[in-house]
Amino acid sequence: QVQLVESGGGLVQAGGSLRLSCAASGRTFSSYTMAWFRQHPGKEREFVSSISRKGGITNYADSVKGRFTISRDNAKNTGYLQMNSLKPEDTAIYYCAANVRGDMDYYPSSYNYWGQGTQVTVSS
Repeated sequence: QVQLVESGGGLVQAGGSLRLSCAASGRTFSSYTMAWFRQHPGKEREFVSSISRKGGITNYADSVKGRFTISRDNAKNTGYLQMNSLKPEDTAIYYCAANVRGDMDYYPSSYNYWGQGTQVTVSS
């Protein structure tokens, strides 16, 4: 079992930055890949970024490439999403997720565990 708890969301002006954290417990943190997804109101959950077990491989959605950076600290059992140059269209609930098979794909159904989400609101 894996428990994930996101934090760090909030209200920020366009062009600003936020850093999301995902604190994990349960199964050994370095045994699974991690990802961030987001969900806009009335829309399906969409892939944002993923990171391999040791952090050496990362993937990003085109919409956030160059602005967001995913990372993880396996010693602290915590994953991060640094979000810079935020835009109003980044407003969403952000979720972290874990894939125990080690996959890093873009489909929410591939992920086994989810956090409860944290709201990010970017004002124009």
